[in-house]
Amino acid sequence: MGSTSWSSSAYDSFKSSYKSKSTDDIFTHNKTKDISSEMDPKGLKFREARDSDTHPQTVAIGIFLDETGSMGAIPEMIVREKLRNLMETLITHGIKDAEVLFGGIGDHIGPDQYPLQVGQFESGTEELKKWLTDIYLEGMGGGQNRESYLLAWLIAGRHTSIDCFEKRGQKGFLFTIGDEASWNKIKASRLQQLLGYSQAEDVTDVQLLAEAQRMYHVFHINIQEGSYKNDPQILKYWKDLLKERLIVLEDYTKISEVIASTVAVISGADMEKVLDSFDSKTSLVVRNSIVNAIKVENGEVEGIINL
Repeated sequence: MGSTSWSSSAYDSFKSSYKSKSTDDIFTHNKTKDISSEMDPKGLKFREARDSDTHPQTVAIGIFLDETGSMGAIPEMIVREKLRNLMETLITHGIKDAEVLFGGIGDHIGPDQYPLQVGQFESGTEELKKWLTDIYLEGMGGGQNRESYLLAWLIAGRHTSIDCFEKRGQKGFLFTIGDEASWNKIKASRLQQLLGYSQAEDVTDVQLLAEAQRMYHVFHINIQEGSYKNDPQILKYWKDLLKERLIVLEDYTKISEVIASTVAVISGADMEKVLDSFDSKTSLVVRNSIVNAIKVENGEVEGIINL
């Protein structure tokens, strides 16, 4: 995957066509109320981010979107308005071979039928659009201020193979996005149901995060516009778990810029030049999210926090 390239004109074309389309016209699995067979994790072995002649220095970026409740507006916002901002910010600031995987996260303990959906690593406009719009925005969730973000860590740690790490020792990037805490455990029986494992053991959020962090810089973007704005219990959960790798975001419409800026600056771009590429409002939001944030020493992230 990832052998095609980003095209602004291709994005402009389908963006224009979306003006007259409803959410369900764009996210067609909302109508059929089922998961895309290609995004079903059952039986999944690996999602791969491989170098190619087109992209010889790939950087793997996983973005797992909360598709429950009000958070379902974020995938729609990205595909309608901000996919260009994500990819062009990366490319402009030195990440010319980004391969992005979009996934969906729900609630594996609650009523969700499909709490985990997994796309492919891609670089091309049509392919990125495909995997983003193939997400089923189930819109459920359990109403217990927790979702299954730990499933993203499971996929990253156990079911991806990425050349940036395996060939060059450079970690990829993994972002989960939502307004709740994560469940702290998934039982063996649920793993068997979701992924088709013949054998499994109960695993915790701490275990799965550690597995993902071996290959990825792992972040969570806490959205402050949902039902749990400044919820102390939720913020404590993330701060205890991720510490400086928690990003608190006041304006969800700037998600693409925050993700791309984080990746670019950690990868060596000058933060001021990145910020100067945005309008003043966007620049302020991004700065407030990452200004105290980014230090790179020996390839490790030393801080990303906005309190």
